Amino acid sequence: MKRMRKIMALALAVAVVGVSMTGCGKTAADTQPKASDTLIYAQGAEPRGLDPALVDDGESAKVMINIYDGLLKYNKDSTKVEPSLAKSWDVSADGLTYTFHLQEGVKFHDGTDFDANAVKVNIDRQLPPQVTADMPYATFVYGSVKDVQVVDKNTVKVNLTAPSTPFLANLAMVMSAPIVSPKALTDSKNNVNQAPVGTGPYKFVKWAKDENIVLVRNDEYWGTKAITKNVIFKFIKDNSARVVALNNGEADMIDGIDATVVKQITDAGNKIFKAPGMNINYMAFNTSKAPFNNAKARTAVSQSINVPELVKSLYQGYSEPATSILPAFMDGYDKSISQVAYDAAAAATAIKAAGLTKVHMITYTNPRPYNTATGQSLAESIQGYLAKVGVTCTIDSFDWTTYKQKVKAGDYDLAFYGWTGDNGDPDNFLYLLSVDDPTMNIALYKNPEFDKLIAKGVVTPAGMERNAVYTQLEKVAAADAAWLPISHAETLCAYRANIDGFYYHMTGVTPFAGVSKK
Repeated sequence: MKRMRKIMALALAVAVVGVSMTGCGKTAADTQPKASDTLIYAQGAEPRGLDPALVDDGESAKVMINIYDGLLKYNKDSTKVEPSLAKSWDVSADGLTYTFHLQEGVKFHDGTDFDANAVKVNIDRQLPPQVTADMPYATFVYGSVKDVQVVDKNTVKVNLTAPSTPFLANLAMVMSAPIVSPKALTDSKNNVNQAPVGTGPYKFVKWAKDENIVLVRNDEYWGTKAITKNVIFKFIKDNSARVVALNNGEADMIDGIDATVVKQITDAGNKIFKAPGMNINYMAFNTSKAPFNNAKARTAVSQSINVPELVKSLYQGYSEPATSILPAFMDGYDKSISQVAYDAAAAATAIKAAGLTKVHMITYTNPRPYNTATGQSLAESIQGYLAKVGVTCTIDSFDWTTYKQKVKAGDYDLAFYGWTGDNGDPDNFLYLLSVDDPTMNIALYKNPEFDKLIAKGVVTPAGMERNAVYTQLEKVAAADAAWLPISHAETLCAYRANIDGFYYHMTGVTPFAGVSKK
């Protein structure tokens, strides 16, 4: 009850802040907080930041989707592209010029105007010479952009150096593509990680480190206004603690649940949100140094791990073993593709011949959408398989934010990661083995043949020819064994029975504008 009182007090504070921000001159009676005024979402890890150009993690994306709008957005139930800040667009016959016609009268949360110049500022900051090394999605989203031209206040042209089939889909992503207030970027010296300013349905109020992020409804929103006044993103690292918070009414929605707690949640009268997941959970070899700069060593270790057995044990039917990097429903997937098959005897022989006796693993402690059992549990399972073939594994575990830095440093032999698709395009998955950014390509994999195929896939029009390119990319990746694909997770969240309109989008974000609490 003490925790409940603390949360309700926070809700009261949020309500008061919301009134002062909107400046509507309401009476005290009008501002009395109600339980239905505040949504509390408990997630397993803290965001890395709230500047869409500077982060690449799902925990940040869940918050940012509520603060920002992009030129385009995805349909609620798919990755079909729909208008957002751009109400319409034209594409030149050669596929090199995109002309966007913008919504009029839109304001950023700081009161400044959204216009064509704001679009140019946001794209230009992620193009040479302004782009910086800490912008992980800049090349992915804008790598084909030549320049941006302001035609007039409500019209902007984006010129490309080459056709890009996924370009429109990229502009609907919550990473890199959302539009930030140019004034806020100037005031914050080009980093709004701690003070985000967008045009979205919710405004940022505060971030209490290790505790929560508070948002308040944008009552001047240009689109359909949010139903619920306040949203609190609460950080609860432990899986079981999040379940307790939900069942006690201290949280309205939670993520990162696994098969072991489903009955506990439903027995308490709460509900499960379940949907096919657009993701991959994998183990990566550090291919930049010995012993795993040798494909034979990578193959031998992969042979020692019984992936179907591991997936059944850890995820109990809520994930399926991955035979491919791509989810089975995605263009380019081919059921003939297979990874290194389990063969413990062959693995033991090859590992002994290679003189491989020990490896250093790093992993994360929290659950992820693609791995609800936590990185620690997954690493320990792999450790057990490798022990059987004579390899001793040391495991260093870190919270998610620290882990991202450890991955970037590259001090590991094996690391665990995953990916939730941003845009429904196969390039979004396979590009990860081509990009130079070590926080995305954690295998540090370099293969000129692979890179050429990636470039070909981007410019090839949608259809069977393009799908064949990504199937070939899958085959190259499987043969080189830079990753061991482990599983595709079903999306699994939980919410209280009095919550209406909650959904977890297939791209891994949680839009709350249409969510209400009875």
